[in-house]
Amino acid sequence: MTRTLQATPLPLAAPPLGRQDLADAFRATRLMPFWLDSPEAPAPTPPLVQDTRADLLVVGGGFTGLWAAIQAKEQDPDLDVLLIEAGRVAHGASGRAGGIISTSIMHGLPNAVRVFPQDIAQLEAFGRDNLDGFEATLARYGIDADIEWNGEMTVAVSDEHLAALRADYELHRRYGHQVEWLDRDQLAEQIRSPLFAGAMWSRERSGTVHPAKLAWGLRRAALQLGVRLHELTPLVSLRDLGRELEVQVPAGCIRAPRMLLGSGTAKVGVGDIQRRVAAVRDHVLATEPLSAEQRSRIGWAQRQGIYDTRTQLNYFRLTRDHRIVFGGLLSYHYDGQANPPQDARVETYHRLGAAFHRTFPQLADVRFSHAWGGPIDYCSRGSVFAKPYLGGKAVFVAGYTGFGIGASRFGARMGLNMLLDRPGPERQLDIARLSPLWIPPEPLRWLGARITFHAIDGADTEGGWKRRWMQAIKALGFPM
Repeated sequence: MTRTLQATPLPLAAPPLGRQDLADAFRATRLMPFWLDSPEAPAPTPPLVQDTRADLLVVGGGFTGLWAAIQAKEQDPDLDVLLIEAGRVAHGASGRAGGIISTSIMHGLPNAVRVFPQDIAQLEAFGRDNLDGFEATLARYGIDADIEWNGEMTVAVSDEHLAALRADYELHRRYGHQVEWLDRDQLAEQIRSPLFAGAMWSRERSGTVHPAKLAWGLRRAALQLGVRLHELTPLVSLRDLGRELEVQVPAGCIRAPRMLLGSGTAKVGVGDIQRRVAAVRDHVLATEPLSAEQRSRIGWAQRQGIYDTRTQLNYFRLTRDHRIVFGGLLSYHYDGQANPPQDARVETYHRLGAAFHRTFPQLADVRFSHAWGGPIDYCSRGSVFAKPYLGGKAVFVAGYTGFGIGASRFGARMGLNMLLDRPGPERQLDIARLSPLWIPPEPLRWLGARITFHAIDGADTEGGWKRRWMQAIKALGFPM
């Protein structure tokens, strides 16, 4: 049963914040991920400074690489596993996520139905087993990552969105999910916003996590298992020697017969990878800790992770110290630029701050402590894929399209099974057999992205050509 909360009447909707008020909300904002701004951050391991060999080389110290290294050592403790990371563990996409854990390995059940309708039952089972294994691993290694298993909620931001959300609710019920439908009044007992017209609350195997603490805990587990980890060790070049691969790093050379690439949108010298994934930028805010009185204005006692139904969606969750982390505002920069200068300007985040205050006008006195951008490894099917390269000696795993916190464990397992030629039930399905579509190269990619994100901004309210453009993009097979 859902605990009923005593609702406090919403204040009259405040007028939109003026430019000066909005600037004041960002007056002391630090332009870095809240998750990484922590004294708990471990010192980096030394870079590799000599030639070496390994049975398995893992490239990338994000969630995919860490999960791959851990699972490889758990399956075969004698396997010599070497993991290299260009920067520091969790400082790429993994440490910049919003931190909502989803059961689905497919960016949600509706996307799974869209992409692999014939395999839904098995994909759903993969998602459940994956989250059970995720939780068991954290318990086994004593990883405290601020996890709260409070479920995830999708909120309709207008009455016009209720029919589509209701259809999603019925779809989840059809496939056995523990979901609850909330009308406007019932939703106000959970969380209060003048925008919210109703919600679907998925109650099992989902919640929120501190992404950096999760990555740091997995890092510690990998080291405990005997994984050799070298941070500050970027891949410079990759060469196929026939029986093995050779990777040059700034001060050494690595040879290995097998390599798993958990490198996300980074360029690693395999041209086809960039045809399959695009680096879309996401942007995120963290507020200062809310006081008890401020929290009483919005409710949210169950602390669910929340997505809204706008085409240019926002997502939000609470941290252990009662901050709201609020994300959205997608963008694309030419050639997938990794550190665009726009992300280092506080003005870039003003639109996201305005969206926060439209969602929670009763929190007009709340300031933002942190703001940051980060890459999303977008692919045409909107979910993880594993693809072999270099005669099967390398496997690239990516494409989570924003749902990588939970799905990365499954993606790493699928990639390892493929790389080491181990049987796995997923290998009989299209999720392992098929690759996502090519994404057009530059400059068409940049032009298409610019038009698409402009259309996203007005598709819900303006309709017209923007809605037709979005429909055309979906018809081509790209998730939006």
